[in-house]
Amino acid sequence: MLPRDGFSLRTGARTVAQLDRATGYEPVGRGFESLRSDQSRAEPREAGEGAMDDHERFMRLALEQAAEARRAGEVPVGAVVVLDGEVVGEAHNASLALSDPTAHAEILALRRAGARLGNYRLVGGTLYSTVEPCLMCLGAAIHARVRRLVYGAPDPKAGAIARVEAMRSDGAEFNHRVESVGGVLADDAALLLLDFFRERRGVADGEVPKRS
Repeated sequence: MLPRDGFSLRTGARTVAQLDRATGYEPVGRGFESLRSDQSRAEPREAGEGAMDDHERFMRLALEQAAEARRAGEVPVGAVVVLDGEVVGEAHNASLALSDPTAHAEILALRRAGARLGNYRLVGGTLYSTVEPCLMCLGAAIHARVRRLVYGAPDPKAGAIARVEAMRSDGAEFNHRVESVGGVLADDAALLLLDFFRERRGVADGEVPKRS
């Protein structure tokens, strides 16, 4: 049974990630937002081995999307929407390419899933994201009626899971409840972000960035 806040948060290896999900970097002075990865001992996972194998399989597809974002110069976050065991939408961050502040991986993946199915309600679906979604993306998942959110690296700076839990505890009402599973392939997701921001710092400092 889900807790009263509506989110059941299950985390494997805790990789603490701090990052700027936006793409308006300041290469001079402030520099690029940093990412910190800190792994502690993994906790036992409540999900069965079969379910976790599925989560990791689909998260690897999201990581492939994140790698594409990195090659395109976008913040490397990828997302996949799965319904009845089938991928119905996938995308990566594209705010720079589309000049669109809402073009986060999760939003684009949800849009593509809705367009493919001819329905913006994705009832029973699972949204996979390489990084804990922001408030905008989590709100879109709630409106889409996805059943479950599975993410990789937690984002204490912009991640929305704990924030929505706090809103519920303060009396906020939402008309849909989403199960949340965190920490799936978190280290892989964090490494992409760490490398990306290290490269950006190199560009800002006039250095030659590393090649992926």
